[in-house]
Amino acid sequence: MVAILEQAFRDQWGHVLAALIGLLGDFDLAEEATQGAFAIAAERWPRDGAPANPRPWLVATARNRAIDRIRRDRTLAAKARLLQVPEATEDAVDATAFQDERLELIFTCCHPALATEAQVALTVRTLGGLTTGEIARAFLVPEPTMAQRLVRAKGKIKAAGIPFRVPPDHLLLDRLAAVLAVVYLIFNEGYGGRGELAAEALRLGRALAELMPDEPEVHGLLAMMLLHDGRREARFRGGDLVLLADQDRSLWDTAQIDDGRAVLDRALALHGRGPYVVQAAIASLHADEPRDWPQIAALMGSLPASPTPRSSR
Repeated sequence: MVAILEQAFRDQWGHVLAALIGLLGDFDLAEEATQGAFAIAAERWPRDGAPANPRPWLVATARNRAIDRIRRDRTLAAKARLLQVPEATEDAVDATAFQDERLELIFTCCHPALATEAQVALTVRTLGGLTTGEIARAFLVPEPTMAQRLVRAKGKIKAAGIPFRVPPDHLLLDRLAAVLAVVYLIFNEGYGGRGELAAEALRLGRALAELMPDEPEVHGLLAMMLLHDGRREARFRGGDLVLLADQDRSLWDTAQIDDGRAVLDRALALHGRGPYVVQAAIASLHADEPRDWPQIAALMGSLPASPTPRSSR
């Protein structure tokens, strides 16, 4: 049961929190209610069994906890309009009763009004469910410093009235670039050896690909991350970095590399020619033996200055 709870947390935290923020418009209350729902699951599921579909159960439970909190605070009347969704109980809920609002949450966390470090921290906290301490350790800052970044970011969203929505079409591409950059920055922190952040970036990349299936750069970023992360076990030996030419290819995760190439094929089918797609294509060529150096050089020459990880590592 512990494994089931841990898996539910990894898979459902972002879904549940996004749904609650969409309902309440309040990051702190939504996070408190979501934490409460998982605490109730930890108490009830070992006794009663886990629901066949955990997500709607968790969303309904978190929503009910939020209603209880609002009632206790005597602000139900003011908040009632935010809660006009079908009534649901924790024992019998419809999987379609709550929409998936992770995309709105990602764009809210990555709003250009927020500093880049705040965008990264808030994205990992809300979509991935990492604790403040875990985020602080991953980014090598004191926990109080990271806590203040999160508080300031959530406060700015509230004070500035940053909308919980996907931006309109004429702003989407510029804002999507910021979202992808944040996911890349998270991956890059993990690429240097912090595996939990690399895994988190891959989860975010898969979520974006699911939510934005027709955006080639979304698939390009996911493909690039999969291809690089597929060589993770061979990149270090005794704590030292091993260059690509010296890596033990038997340690590569060939299934993940194949997955990355399939995602790259999807990006190319969508006529992707952006920097993430090109970087993914270079990473794919670097996984070949022998490598097609003229093709790699041609693709490298087509890239602008880019912060993406070097394929030679």
